[in-house]
Amino acid sequence: MEKFISIANTNLMGIAIWVYLAVLGCILLGFISKKITSIVFKRLINLSARTRMEFDDMFLKALSKPVEWALLLASLYVALDILPLPSAPLDIPKFVNALTVSLSTLLLVWFGARFIDEISSWWEKKAAATESKLDDQLVPIVRRSMKVFLYIIGIVLALQNLGYSVTSLIAGLGIGGLAFALAAKDGLANLFGSIVIFLDKPFQVGDWIEMNDIEGTVEEVGLRTTRIRTFANSLTTLPNAMFTTNSVNNWSRMKKRRIKMSIGVTYSTSPQKMNALVDAIKTTIENDPKILNDFYLVNFDNFGPSSLDIFIYCFTETTNWAEFLNAKQNFMLEIMRCVKDLNLEFAFPTQTIHLDNLPQPNYALTGQRPR
Repeated sequence: MEKFISIANTNLMGIAIWVYLAVLGCILLGFISKKITSIVFKRLINLSARTRMEFDDMFLKALSKPVEWALLLASLYVALDILPLPSAPLDIPKFVNALTVSLSTLLLVWFGARFIDEISSWWEKKAAATESKLDDQLVPIVRRSMKVFLYIIGIVLALQNLGYSVTSLIAGLGIGGLAFALAAKDGLANLFGSIVIFLDKPFQVGDWIEMNDIEGTVEEVGLRTTRIRTFANSLTTLPNAMFTTNSVNNWSRMKKRRIKMSIGVTYSTSPQKMNALVDAIKTTIENDPKILNDFYLVNFDNFGPSSLDIFIYCFTETTNWAEFLNAKQNFMLEIMRCVKDLNLEFAFPTQTIHLDNLPQPNYALTGQRPR
């Protein structure tokens, strides 16, 4: 033991060997603690999964990694504290203390960001189970806003602990705020556009919208842009500021879908058969389960250039495009059957030329005689 103590007290580069051994022991203890903590948290998470509460699961998942790295950081701090670090010309112990506090602050910010992600994931599951899509649209906006705010607070506190003057930094930002606002006016306009989308709710995620020459399904609404999947399956990214200055046609908000057409039958149709055809089309609308019969119009409407025109105006119950086309097709086929049953014909563009007293040829001028 005396020999071991003698060796431990031997100086190496001005520092006793036992100090190096203590530093090494602290570092090893930190890594061992990190590994043990990881195993303990895994078992705690498995146990908490058996309970009905979901908050403890989210809290433990968010806390596990920051605690592991916090123990490693603590061991490194103790190891550096054991070493006789010089305080001149640079006060290294003071810098180590400030750095440790700053890193601890960042670990807290990391825990907060992980906890926000866990809560947001839980919120997304709840939002997906509801009929409204407003909450699905709100989750990513709230998540990003809270994380950006948390990061800003964490960076400011870390810089303050390192000795930087945060007050002067904020004052400098205030002086350059006008120039920054001018440079970032497009970004601010897009942010305002996202707020307008959230408050006015002109559309939601999953809606079929049309704006100018862009038409498709809304896939994502962010703080700066909105992504639309077009019917050509391309992804179009639009700045949110466009939605504050352009009109948006939301096809998904249709409660019913319109059928508007005119059909023409020949001029040989008698008034009785024309009236019978109008009544037959009305009966078809009333008997078709895919067409709403609370309001419709079927009327002999016009004497066309080559047809007697019937105006038809009604609505389908479905707003789905494919189902609408099938319903419209079946309705038009029924109209064709009605025309055929009444022995009528659809008209097509024709012209009739009437000739009065064709001029007789002058054979004296031509020198020819009639045969």
